Amino acid sequence: MNQRAFDNQPSGWVGAKEASRLLGVKQRTVYAYASRGLLGAGKRGPGQPAKYLRSAVLRLKTRAEARSGHTAVAASALRWGEPVLDSAITQISPDGPVYRGHRATSLAQRSFEAVAELLWSGTLPSGSPRWPAAAAVPAVNIPLRAPLLPSLAQVAGALGLAETVRYGLSPEVEQQRARQLIQVLAAAVCLPHAPKRFAAAQRQPTVAQQLFFALTGKAASRAQQALVDRCLVLSADHELNASAFAARVTAGAGADLHACLTAALAALSGPRHGGACDRVEAMVVEVLASSPQQALTARLARGEDLPGFYVGPYPQGDPRTPPLLEGAKKLRARFILGRDANARLDAVLAVGAWVRQELGEAPALDLGLVAAAISLGFPPGAAAGLFAIGRTAGWVAHVLEQRLSGVPIRPRARYVGP
Repeated sequence: MNQRAFDNQPSGWVGAKEASRLLGVKQRTVYAYASRGLLGAGKRGPGQPAKYLRSAVLRLKTRAEARSGHTAVAASALRWGEPVLDSAITQISPDGPVYRGHRATSLAQRSFEAVAELLWSGTLPSGSPRWPAAAAVPAVNIPLRAPLLPSLAQVAGALGLAETVRYGLSPEVEQQRARQLIQVLAAAVCLPHAPKRFAAAQRQPTVAQQLFFALTGKAASRAQQALVDRCLVLSADHELNASAFAARVTAGAGADLHACLTAALAALSGPRHGGACDRVEAMVVEVLASSPQQALTARLARGEDLPGFYVGPYPQGDPRTPPLLEGAKKLRARFILGRDANARLDAVLAVGAWVRQELGEAPALDLGLVAAAISLGFPPGAAAGLFAIGRTAGWVAHVLEQRLSGVPIRPRARYVGP
């Protein structure tokens, strides 16, 4: 990934040297393309260097690569292979994700709002920005006990129907719309189980407090708010995962912000993505009915995987998980949890310890989010909500960046039918 220029979104114009690099051709070839009207050259005064539309350069690059037929490279790129597009948002490093030059683990003490602003603008606010309160909206009709992530997708889509202006918005207007939408979604996590909390949750002053009230019906203490913020910040982005890619594809088609987030939430709901949190919780129920050794060895004997553990880009373990497990333990020491919550948290920690000792695998973010949600007194299913609301910041950043590129994402299929 091209991780230069962390502090700035890509300019709409590029010089001949940058166009040459992007296209993989010599500069004299760039000039030839420009003379044929393929690069949208800008006006320049005497002695000024030539400049070309970035979107035109990238469009020409896409056409050239499609003609060259890089099928093997393209196929591998879609499976943790070579990068398929340039981005200045997040770099995946052995130390965890790096948001525009800042390690996510170092940002875990900051507010979610501050990190969202960093992802969108490239500038980290000095304090904790206070977002303007979203206009109160009535509750969307969600069936009781409905799955949380599809419910949030329905809320995002319904809110989009109320927007009179949907297309051609400036990045500044899009960001303001994102601040409003994220706050409503945070309050909406209560709709499948406690819809009467929705209005009061919307009145809370921060995203973390809106989430906490929606899930508990109580105001968050400072320690509880800090752990919710930590969950949101560490979940905020992870490069081109399935949901971020879905958001970018939708943005590339010109769809509005609500549609982009609806597509991302739909992708997140899959059991191999955000739905993994629900699978971890189901595994914990099995452990509570027997023991970590019995439940997990039975799963392995049946050929089932253990959710909440994967190697991925972090062979030594996901650096985002220890801060969440540490936060869950500290919060339990400060607040009295019920017997059921204590048992579930003990089971999560025991699962992590058993898998590390017996299989040599470290827990992933999903297991850390489940532990944090239990220590916060959240109901089952809430960990996926933490993941979703945190990841909205990254989705918005990807939507904004994709709009700047001016190029739709349109991969080709290799036909293998009759």
